[in-house]
Amino acid sequence: MKNITLLFLCWTGIAFGQSKTMTEINNLLDQWHKAAATAQFDMYFNALAEESIFIGTDATENWDKKAFMAFAKPYFDKGKAWSFSALERHIYFSADKKMAWFDELLKTQMKICRGSGVLIKVGKEWKIKHYVLSMTIPNDHVDAVIKIKAPIEDALMDKLSEKK
Repeated sequence: MKNITLLFLCWTGIAFGQSKTMTEINNLLDQWHKAAATAQFDMYFNALAEESIFIGTDATENWDKKAFMAFAKPYFDKGKAWSFSALERHIYFSADKKMAWFDELLKTQMKICRGSGVLIKVGKEWKIKHYVLSMTIPNDHVDAVIKIKAPIEDALMDKLSEKK
């Protein structure tokens, strides 16, 4: 009986720790999105690790933190950057619980987008290390979207191929 009680306490402690960590990460991501919607520049960028990457919806948008800050500053200075809220989110953890990754569906001004990213534990805080924002395209409409993108992205693909 003593072993069963001990096992139950260990399991409960692990489950509580996992639940607390999930809550911390959900809060971080929700507050990060809210900081953009309410133009809280410092709060938004403090959520990112110092050596972080943000990849936007445009093929040319691949920024380190400093470059992303420079890009975003004019939007924040206007009083509202962008407004994203999670419709759905999944969070996963490394075995040592020092890294997490997630994917989320977001309600945005661009309709539904998908965000995905990697978080790392820095001291006692979680920080966003890598974030990718993607627009979703319903499968039945991919051909129409390709027709719109083709002239712009064919030129970009040619340019990028020349760099190889």
